[in-house]
Amino acid sequence: MLCKLAWGNVRRAGRDYLVYLLTLTLGVTVFYAFNTVSMQVDIAGIKEEGLSELMGGMLGYLTYFLAGVMAFLMVYANNFIMKRRKKEFGLYQVLGMRRGRVATIMALETVFVSVGAFVAGIVLGVGLSQLMTFFTASLFKTQIADFHFFFSVHAFNLTLACMLVMFVLTLLLNLRAVRRTKLIELMGAERRNESIKTRNPWIAIAIFVVGVVLVGVAYYRLLRDGFPLTATDTKLQEAMNQFGITTAMVTVGTFALFWGLSGMLIKLLQSLRSVYWRGLNMFTVRQLSAKVNTVCFSMGVIAMILFLAITSVTCGMSIANVMNENLERYNPVDVSQTYVYYTPETLDYYKEYVNPSEADRMVLADTTVDLYAAWHGERKSADNNDETGKKVNIADVAGEHVQIDSYLSYPLGGSGPSVVAGEMCKAMGEKLPKALEGSNADDMGLFVTPASQYNKLRQMMGEEPVSIGRDQYLLTCDMGGELVDMYTKYMAGGHALTLGGHTLKPATDKSDEDTAAIANSAMGSNPGTVVVADELLSQLNLQPYSSNLLVNYKQGMDVTKADESIKYTMLDNLLVDGKEPGSWGVFMTRSEIYTQAAQMNGMISYLAIYIGFVLVVACAAILSIQQLSNVADGSRSYRVLAQIGCDDRQIRHSVMAQQAVFFLFPLAVGLAHSFVALKVIIELVSTFGNMSIGGTVGLTCAIFLAAYGGYFLVTYLMSAGMVRAAIATRYSE
Repeated sequence: MLCKLAWGNVRRAGRDYLVYLLTLTLGVTVFYAFNTVSMQVDIAGIKEEGLSELMGGMLGYLTYFLAGVMAFLMVYANNFIMKRRKKEFGLYQVLGMRRGRVATIMALETVFVSVGAFVAGIVLGVGLSQLMTFFTASLFKTQIADFHFFFSVHAFNLTLACMLVMFVLTLLLNLRAVRRTKLIELMGAERRNESIKTRNPWIAIAIFVVGVVLVGVAYYRLLRDGFPLTATDTKLQEAMNQFGITTAMVTVGTFALFWGLSGMLIKLLQSLRSVYWRGLNMFTVRQLSAKVNTVCFSMGVIAMILFLAITSVTCGMSIANVMNENLERYNPVDVSQTYVYYTPETLDYYKEYVNPSEADRMVLADTTVDLYAAWHGERKSADNNDETGKKVNIADVAGEHVQIDSYLSYPLGGSGPSVVAGEMCKAMGEKLPKALEGSNADDMGLFVTPASQYNKLRQMMGEEPVSIGRDQYLLTCDMGGELVDMYTKYMAGGHALTLGGHTLKPATDKSDEDTAAIANSAMGSNPGTVVVADELLSQLNLQPYSSNLLVNYKQGMDVTKADESIKYTMLDNLLVDGKEPGSWGVFMTRSEIYTQAAQMNGMISYLAIYIGFVLVVACAAILSIQQLSNVADGSRSYRVLAQIGCDDRQIRHSVMAQQAVFFLFPLAVGLAHSFVALKVIIELVSTFGNMSIGGTVGLTCAIFLAAYGGYFLVTYLMSAGMVRAAIATRYSE
């Protein structure tokens, strides 16, 4: 009997449960689909060891956090249902039903709705996870060789556990509400509206103006100062303090803006008399101002959360895309090995801060060494590899190769670079690229490289050599964006460089970024190099800084096997007269960089989409529940409007206008914050390449906004039904 009654109640009160059902279903769908990522990685043909476990573990832990967000949201949504059903539960008790049976009915209703949402969510999640497999393959740039339908028991159990926690929490709160609420409160629940506090409109306007000013100043400070990512140690704390002030200003300004919104709306529309007195606009404005007063804090929170969701998704995925698009330029050869020479600063650092005895075997480098001849050693232990201890020589796999020597732009024993980006910008009357402002780029200066090595690298890459005379120079940089543009503009303007007392003219008017990489890397290895004639370089006696050996494997050799044969090589110490002039640096294969980049792109994309979608749904659901509660509270007002002759269509338009403001205003503020933040981020990323928010990023944001708009549509349709029900009883009282 109680089951039949509970099922009938769920069917009859379906509209009241719609937002709860929709949100819970979306939560189950997303939780299940994203926690199948380990199976998606396997089916997508991604062979990287440990990747599926890593991504599965990270998304699993993240699910617990997001489940907490969803639990709060479910409780919030359930409060609306309870508010709508209190009179009904009170009527059961008036008819003689004990509170225990009422609580049982409520528990059964919660079970029916939760089970329905869980089943629907799992079905949708299973379908979504199959589609996400192709998305996973595209992120990791692999081909699906053997696609088959799959079902993850782990994801199912994890999702079920999260939903059970939400269900128990919701059920306990419902039972507590029924047991503690007096009968008279239940019966009169729908007649008690939320208390509304009115504010002095002039004070509200003043607060609104203060909020706008604070946000505007915060925007200006952020556009001027940027993010404290490139500041050096001495300036980092100050930059962080200034950024903290900017963050505080935009946060306080956002809440002040919403706090004063009601007064601004009233005064603005009252000044437009032809609009204010038209139709139900006066009623709509008064309703808006009254409701904004009570939810201004939550609207500010929603605006900030939307800002974080949009910015994190757009920024994270776009930066990953920029780095991936430049991988070919960053990795010109199959494998590279770096050797870093000891400079006076290095030796002083070791003697003072590291180990003085270790510094005794170190010697100041006064010339470069032949890395190809010096590359020999033994294989290190790699998962108990049987070849541990085997002698390895680069000649076993090497085909074409070139060594790129980089020198500092001052002679041995000297200090202070003679070629720096800051001075070049001053000569052109240009500002230093934002990413270099506050950095130590000018302390290091540009490197210097011989033309013969640069031209050999160009030939390896299928390009013609560049002629560089004794009194000429060429600027190279592989990072793209603003840095390459700056170097190109400097040479195109005919600006001279002074190096070791020699005045040099540009050999060409363009910096070729595609043949500028001096080692394999994920984000570029050459921030700026001056290429000069070998004859001149031999006379300058510059301080060696590093050498990079770039190697392509022998033609026809299997890349995977070649990588494995030298990957775990422990290179012997390179000694000159019994002393070490430097130390071995980074060893990097091109395939390893591509794998790491795909992993990073995949991780960032999944985390950004997962977090962003849940946050957007949470914001939309909270707004939806608030508006449905407002309509329920204002049902008597709509009934009165109908009784005095107002057209039903006008009443529905008034409801839509109110809800549009509540949904669109936080979204507009969040988008404005995101636009300014992204402008700064785009300028920062432009140092490495052009950042684009199209493609996958644009599609993801469009899906988020569609979900947000879907909640707005559902809210309006439910509200319109509630208004029709209220108007239908206009003659019953």
